[in-house]
Amino acid sequence: MKDRFAKLILREDMSGGGKGVSSALVLSNAITNLAASAFGEQHKLAPMAEDRKKRWRREVGWLLSVTDYIVEFVPSQQTSKDGSNMEVMMTKQRGDLRMNIPALKKLDAMLIGCLDNFKNQNQFWYVSKDADESEKGVQRCDKWWLPTVKVPPEGLSEESRKWMQSQKDCVNQVLKASMAINAEILAEMEIPDNYIDDLPKNGRESLGDLIYKSITVDSFDPGQFLSTMDLSTEINVLDLKNKIEASIVIWKRKMHQKDSKSSWSSAISMEKRELFEDRAETILLLLKQQFPGLPQSSLEICKIESNKDVGHAILESYSRVLESLASTVMNRIEDVLYADNVAQDPSLLAKKRTMSSRRTLDESNDQTPSQTPTGSPTSMTLSDFMGWSIDQETSPKSEDKETEKYHSKSAKILARTKNSYMEKLEAYKLRSPTTRH
Repeated sequence: MKDRFAKLILREDMSGGGKGVSSALVLSNAITNLAASAFGEQHKLAPMAEDRKKRWRREVGWLLSVTDYIVEFVPSQQTSKDGSNMEVMMTKQRGDLRMNIPALKKLDAMLIGCLDNFKNQNQFWYVSKDADESEKGVQRCDKWWLPTVKVPPEGLSEESRKWMQSQKDCVNQVLKASMAINAEILAEMEIPDNYIDDLPKNGRESLGDLIYKSITVDSFDPGQFLSTMDLSTEINVLDLKNKIEASIVIWKRKMHQKDSKSSWSSAISMEKRELFEDRAETILLLLKQQFPGLPQSSLEICKIESNKDVGHAILESYSRVLESLASTVMNRIEDVLYADNVAQDPSLLAKKRTMSSRRTLDESNDQTPSQTPTGSPTSMTLSDFMGWSIDQETSPKSEDKETEKYHSKSAKILARTKNSYMEKLEAYKLRSPTTRH
């Protein structure tokens, strides 16, 4: 406790010279570091050690207690001794904290409870990565440092399979809820000046000619757009996300400053720019849904580092570590389900080995992903590599339903965006960029 208290007061400046970071960033870093030491990489589906669980609950409670003192004034009726009523201002915990902190605590408990449920299971087990090849189990992805999963020769029992699916659904709920809270808090954070100053002058320069033309065509399909992009590595996905977010900020600023004669103005009409921005937000939404474990983008990092609101810092970091843990647990559950599928259909493993060998051959021939024909069996997306979309046996009808669900959700978000568009622009507190060098 003394160590935590000292770092918070000194704002991570151990020299005591007062040159530390903001209190908001100190708390954000503290929650992030605590989660890393308490949860680790979560190599297996197993309960947390009791000492680590107690430490997590105790220390995260200390850090969250700061939010009890972040208040706002609200009107309240007070009755005096003579029976007359008067309105007075009372302090109450800030609205966003009052709503989100209990929700995040519940998600935290659900996630730890899910891990506790694997205490006495005996339907699958893990084999060390250093074991003999004959003893090793199934490895769903190329993370060689993780232990392999083994299931009985006939696979999981029907009861165990249903139970694993229920655990997956539970973790998926935590993942979606924590992602939603994190995205909402990040959207409320002000865009930092240094990010704005580094932006290109227009969306075409940010996106590049190829992506810009794909987004600004008359007939636009976000799913088709993503299928034409090279999403074979995490770096490529993150680079696309950075470009999309930068273009959204640029287009919003141009619509806000449509009457000015600054270097940000252009000949494109406001209606078209709003359409392009809506399309970019749809792509960003689909990227976040398809790749939930992505690292933070440049905009998100800038917002977190520049944020001065302690309440936002706590909500963002707490939701982010829960999102990360939920994503990891989801992957470990998918590992077991994949091992079960292989036990029932060994040809899946042979197909994976064939794909891996072809991919290795392509790399030896120095063939870049952009040179590989679309739809080629050698193309491997980040979803395949990280195991984010394992349900490859899904029927075409279910895929259509999933696509329809994404489009429906995107349409609702875009409709909500259009209805309150100018209000959102004002919420961004956009300003003119400083002189470029």
